Amino acid sequence: MFIQASHIAFETLEPGLERRILGYTEQMMVTEVRFAKDVVGALHHHPHRQSAYVAAGSFEVTIAGETKVLVQGDGYIVEPDIVHGVKALEDGSVLIDFFTPMREDFLKK
Repeated sequence: MFIQASHIAFETLEPGLERRILGYTEQMMVTEVRFAKDVVGALHHHPHRQSAYVAAGSFEVTIAGETKVLVQGDGYIVEPDIVHGVKALEDGSVLIDFFTPMREDFLKK
């Protein structure tokens, strides 16, 4: 499957937070998430494995109670049901998220 991001619109989740689903199969999903400065992806957990790549900007990332600052080129991996969240430290910060299996809850019904 080819992904042409220029043909995929972002969905506004809340002010300063946008996501677009770049592609998925039953076993994998790739998303791009854009953040304004100080926007928080609240602490949460889910049954999916998640890997994220910092494509732009920087984030304060908390996983299982440990917090680190990650910058462009860094990333993280979260095992299922581990509490995690992020805070964007600058405007235009972008995460590329990978989920397995795919996040059915992200799809519009």
